[in-house]
Amino acid sequence: MSNDFDKLLKMRALARLGGGQERIDKQHAKGRMTARERVEMLLDEGSFEEFDMFKTHRCTQFGMQGKDFLGDGVITGYGTINGRVVYVFSQDFTVFGGSLSETFAEKVCKIMDLAMKNGAPVIGLNDSGGARIQEGIESLAGYTDIFLRNVMSSGVIPQISAIFGPCAGGAVYSPALTDFSIMVKNNSYMFLTGPKVVKSVTHEDVTVEELGGATVHATKSGVIHYAAESGADAIEYIKKLLSYMPQNNMESPPVIECDDPPDRRDEFLNQIIPDNPNVSYDMKEVIRRTVDHGDFLEVQGEFAPNMVIGFARYDGYPVGIVANQPEYLAGVLDIDSSVKGARFVRFCDCFNIPVVTLVDVPGFLPGTVQEYGGVIRNGAKMLYAFAEATIPKVTVITRKAYGGAYCVMSSKHLRGDLNYAWPTAEIAVMGATGAVEVLYGREAKKADDPQAYLDQKEQEYAEAVVNPFVAAKRGYIDDIIEPARTRFRIIKALQLLKNKRDTNPMKKHGNIPL
Repeated sequence: MSNDFDKLLKMRALARLGGGQERIDKQHAKGRMTARERVEMLLDEGSFEEFDMFKTHRCTQFGMQGKDFLGDGVITGYGTINGRVVYVFSQDFTVFGGSLSETFAEKVCKIMDLAMKNGAPVIGLNDSGGARIQEGIESLAGYTDIFLRNVMSSGVIPQISAIFGPCAGGAVYSPALTDFSIMVKNNSYMFLTGPKVVKSVTHEDVTVEELGGATVHATKSGVIHYAAESGADAIEYIKKLLSYMPQNNMESPPVIECDDPPDRRDEFLNQIIPDNPNVSYDMKEVIRRTVDHGDFLEVQGEFAPNMVIGFARYDGYPVGIVANQPEYLAGVLDIDSSVKGARFVRFCDCFNIPVVTLVDVPGFLPGTVQEYGGVIRNGAKMLYAFAEATIPKVTVITRKAYGGAYCVMSSKHLRGDLNYAWPTAEIAVMGATGAVEVLYGREAKKADDPQAYLDQKEQEYAEAVVNPFVAAKRGYIDDIIEPARTRFRIIKALQLLKNKRDTNPMKKHGNIPL
């Protein structure tokens, strides 16, 4: 019995070494943690329960026979984060470069199946060279088995991916299918085809970092949601994200005690809107001044910055925030911002997280680049997401809400539950200046003083059409509120909607304009 126990301890110690101390040292030399160190940092101390520690590959060809490493390049199991259960897999680059084999995939699939059965989030910590070439189709089949589970889990349990090293080829699709993806600057990369293939096909000279680094995907492609400064920063961001999410789609998001008074006024908001409608202001300042303690966890902050999305709390209740950002492109909607906002709204709808929408949008970005790129189709995604969502939806129009962009931004007509406006709101097909030029341009040319004539008509149009009282008379705005009391009104609205029930027509699924 004693010998058996000693053997078990030795086997466990060997498994914890992964590919061996020399390879662990190489990871550390690159400034990277090992797969096991990442798991330990992510989970509550002592909470990790590991599965399949002794599993090894089955490949007997191309020099693989006898090259067995316990665990076969991935650490899998479950534990807790702040006392809440999560399932986790962590790819081990010290074992065959973290490459995926048939048995590697089986371990990951087991974890994902358990997470679905038990209704808990899955977190994937990626650091892999891709498919294990020696295994051929078994490796490809393994990847696809994982992709299927990503899709089946979507909207049922939260899925988060973090990339700490390489992630190339087919391996990129699993993170792309999850709800949130995080990369580490200067230490991770993602691409379908590497620099050598790119050069041979397109003759472009590009580095790994330029092709698929964290900064590229955070700012240009929008593939990831956060570019972390370090591995520790990435793990901390994962913990913050999870704090706003329920365990699964059948639960409500976690509520915490809040000592920030619900009726707290903020007089600064009464002056934040500039007198000149063409002057910008920071919508993030509006967000920070209304949410609990000013805490706002932004998502995709570097991509399409004319749209702001992220998580916050009102009186302890988690919400998703969708807001136009006047400081960038005047808060205009375009292809990237529409897709960014739509996917976030749909995530919140999946997991019963109310959405608060702050509106200051002059319209959709004009031009051939946008039209040729499909701004109509992509803008419709935003419209679709808000219309489909059955979660509580509270909207505050702070300034401009023009044209189709007004319709798209969680308007009353898309089943917005409570829609408020500040007195500074301008709701119309277009601004007063543009409108009078269309309506009275010809007449103005005949006037003694054309500009004075247009100025007078502009004032008349603004009073008759653009101001929020017109929309309020129609019931499209539920109330015109004092900006300083925005926090209180949002909290009261969310309390009212706490037990909201809304349904969509019975169907297999809708056909969102992808």
